[in-house]
Amino acid sequence: MTRKHIDLLDFSELPSAVYFRYADFDTHEFAAPHRHPWGTLEYAAHGVLHMDVDGSRFMSPPQYAVWVPPQIEHSFYSHQPINYRAVCLAPTVCADLPRQACTLAISDILKAILKDFAARDVKIPEREADKRLAQVLVDQLQQAPVQECYLPYASSPGLLGILEALQADPGDNRPLADWAGQIHVSERTLARQFVRELGMSFGEWRQRLRFLTAIEALDSHRSIQEIAFDLGYSTGSAFIAMFQRQAGCTPDYYRRNKMF
Repeated sequence: MTRKHIDLLDFSELPSAVYFRYADFDTHEFAAPHRHPWGTLEYAAHGVLHMDVDGSRFMSPPQYAVWVPPQIEHSFYSHQPINYRAVCLAPTVCADLPRQACTLAISDILKAILKDFAARDVKIPEREADKRLAQVLVDQLQQAPVQECYLPYASSPGLLGILEALQADPGDNRPLADWAGQIHVSERTLARQFVRELGMSFGEWRQRLRFLTAIEALDSHRSIQEIAFDLGYSTGSAFIAMFQRQAGCTPDYYRRNKMF
């Protein structure tokens, strides 16, 4: 497996208060750990964004983006091809944005602006209309719902072992009681531990994992039915219903339309 290093911006400071960057990354491209004086919204218009930010792992689908505040160390790796979008913000623009790295929900307005700017390769908004759109984008970011991470990870060894086993085989359909027995706790105790450490239930975490895995699998030539069975669904329709709840579109639509 050959990894290709991604060139980083070599500015000492941004050429404008809001600066845009676009790229199509192939499989196994990466950016080594780095930091810079500006904040960055990291977004995958198609594919799953994999990042390590200040020691925490972030995996983000196209409905969300990862916010990295100024001077926070972060790195990036592409497990499969992604349409990458970044919005770099000068420190003064970051004042009303979160001080900690987090996941932000991306509105349809924000997606549309990013898509339009990427299509026109607008890096620095210079036209008055583009400056207004850039300000709308910043306003949308300031109002975006925050969550710590789309797919959080645990710190306790027992729970972490379960999450890693599920990530190795997202189609594992064993119920929570079986996993609880594996680490010698009651089902109720493990259910509470999921909510306490991850902020969501076992079922929600596994569904999010399957959704992220599905996004990556849809870049392959496997049929939707095959992907559904690989992810533990007994029918293709059950998988399609899950995907539509998460993405707002069917797997087939997502596959045919390479960008959100």
